[in-house]
Amino acid sequence: MNADTRNDRDVGSKKIATLPETLAAGEQRIVLAHGGGGELTRRLLDERILPRLNNELLAPLADGALLPPMTGRPCLTTDAYVIQPIEFPGGDIGRLAVCGTVNDLVVMGARPLALSLALVIEEGLSFEVLDRVVGSIAAAAAEAGVPIATGDTKVVERARGDGLLITTAGVGEVPSDVQLDVHRIVPGDRIIVTGTLAEHGLAVMAARENLGLNSGIASDAAPLGGLVAAMLECGGGTVKFLRDPTRGGLAGVLADLVENTALGVEIREEALPVTTAVRHAAELLGLDPLNVANEGKIVAVVAAGDEQRVLQACRAHPLGRNAVCIGECVAASPPLAEMVTAIGGRRIILRPYGEDLPRIC
Repeated sequence: MNADTRNDRDVGSKKIATLPETLAAGEQRIVLAHGGGGELTRRLLDERILPRLNNELLAPLADGALLPPMTGRPCLTTDAYVIQPIEFPGGDIGRLAVCGTVNDLVVMGARPLALSLALVIEEGLSFEVLDRVVGSIAAAAAEAGVPIATGDTKVVERARGDGLLITTAGVGEVPSDVQLDVHRIVPGDRIIVTGTLAEHGLAVMAARENLGLNSGIASDAAPLGGLVAAMLECGGGTVKFLRDPTRGGLAGVLADLVENTALGVEIREEALPVTTAVRHAAELLGLDPLNVANEGKIVAVVAAGDEQRVLQACRAHPLGRNAVCIGECVAASPPLAEMVTAIGGRRIILRPYGEDLPRIC
């Protein structure tokens, strides 16, 4: 849909932000001059962004942030977020950006230290929407316990920015006793998923297409540092591999495991944590829940015999209360990812060929 003709609309009880052709009376919106580096840029920062994100690393407003020394191994990640719509049930592009970058660090075993934040704002975005997104960024960063240490703001012409695009980078520290390595996986190791699948992708799709499912499906976007810390406290050799199943979903992670270990993967259909609402919505849209993105779940491979300890640690955390063991790694020739179906058959699990759900993160 052309950006010049989009209008705000409701999805459930959540107003979804888009860009209108004309301004409402008295409504304040981004103009190109807000990105020009002059007085309007300074006002945008001082009035809309810095009050919500302020911290001692960001406060100097220098060209970069000086981080404290670290004793562990440094870990760096970066990501870009281009989701449409920019607000959806359960979150928005701001929460998604913070949670996604934090989670990329924590599944590496890192403790997040600082994030950078670059906003590319389209001319015409309302201050009201920008305020909500920046507030969401601040709330998610506080929830994750990580500061926004540095950043940048740009404004692009109408119809060139999808309302708002965000790029984040994160720096973390991996303790010396954390040894996550896919090459440590051996036959018999168990595969754990920390919660119900496919909620993020289906929530975004329902909002984008204004499906009006009334299913209560909402994005699961959440920072997972506390959950991962609880899992790693089970012992240095217990957890061998962590991954957040975002684009490509669970199927993508399982395919990666097979490729990187030369082992087979066998999961059980009846063990998969898929809610009835998600299953019905996926069937309606012709989607496989295994292929749909998640933003608040983890796939873990743990040593055989230790899965109950890890499950107990997960279930004691609010973000892991629905954790389950879905299968195991096996010696197989050729190595395949397979699902044992509810009726006893076998289905080969393949990485999605393309994008079943475009623009979902």
